[in-house]
Formats: sequence, C-alpha cells, structure tokens
Amino acid sequence: MREKRMIGFYNFSVVLTYIGLAFSIYGMTQALNDNHKIAFVCLMMSGLCDMFDGKIARAMDRTEDEKRFGIQIDSLCDLVCFGAFPAIIVFSFGATGVIGNACIILYVLAAVIRLGFFNVMEEKRQIETSENRKQYQGLPVTSIAILLPFVYLFRNHCAFLPVLEVFILVVALLFILNIKVKKPNKSGAIVMLACATIIFLKVLELF
Repeated sequence: MREKRMIGFYNFSVVLTYIGLAFSIYGMTQALNDNHKIAFVCLMMSGLCDMFDGKIARAMDRTEDEKRFGIQIDSLCDLVCFGAFPAIIVFSFGATGVIGNACIILYVLAAVIRLGFFNVMEEKRQIETSENRKQYQGLPVTSIAILLPFVYLFRNHCAFLPVLEVFILVVALLFILNIKVKKPNKSGAIVMLACATIIFLKVLELF
C-alpha cells in the first residue's frame, strides 16, 4: 500500500469542519481588534459549517478510521470554535477582571467536559447502533453560535457586560447538566436556520 504524504483524512465532511475552524480563528483576531460584527458573523458561519458537516459525513461511505477521526476532529474544532472563540468574544467586551476571567474559565472548562463526554458516549453509541442520534445529553456547545449573537442584539438596551458574564455562566451550566435536549427534526432545523438568518441580518444591521 502506498504511504500517504500527509497524515489525517481530507474528505469533504472534515474539510467543511476545517473551514468552520478557519472562520473562528479569523473571528478571534477580529474580536480582539474590536470588530465585533465581523467576529459574530464568523461565529455564525462556523455554526453553519458544523450544522452540515455531520449530515455530509453520514451520507458518505467512510472507513472505521475515518469515522473515528471525524468524531475526534469535530470535537477538537468545536472546542476552538464554540469554546475558546466565544470566550475571547466575551473577553473583548471587557471581561478582564476577576469575575470576568472566572466566567470565561468556567465556560471553557464546561465546554471541554461536554465535548470529552460526548466523544466517549458517541463512539460507544456508534458501536452499538447505526441509528441517527435523537437527543443530546446536555446543551450542545454549538448552540452558542446562535445564542451569543442573539444576546449581542441587546447590547444597547442593558448593562451589557454583566449580562454577558451571567449568560455564559448559565450556558456553561447547561453544557454539563444531565438534561435531555431533543435533536431538531427536519422542520425544526429549517426553523432554526430561519431564526439564525434573521439574527445574522440583525447583527449586520441589514434587517
């Protein structure tokens, strides 16, 4: 067998995950430069990539190694896109004190725990069944891609930084609480996409 020139897998499903990661890395630089609109657009684009990469992966004929790699790379990228990136956005709004740093640390820690737990349970689930997942344990970390931009829309109507700090603490708790969150069906996904589009346009002040 011919040895690969590069390690890893590069089918279309993981390439879409990599594109989402690229949006997030660029978004981090924009958040730290106070270009918050661009940062939130990048966050939502990362969420959009994540929405479709799993569907594409399931439709592809993959080897067992590709499936395992997909689980790992998806969670690793999710940690950057929906763990570290939102934390940097919150930091860029002034969460630089003791309370702000504590909120950011707890948020990222909860995201790490949530994603690590998901990896273990998802690999186990895929061994036991080929059925699609119908519900999640805890709030998926990707939900921050819609929730945080939504909160951003109210920045001019409240003391935004304290609201932001409380918000990420609540989301962090929801990440690790053992609650059942139903996975959206096709119609639910359409509704979510429509809501995300409205929020996207609102962030850009185009709607």
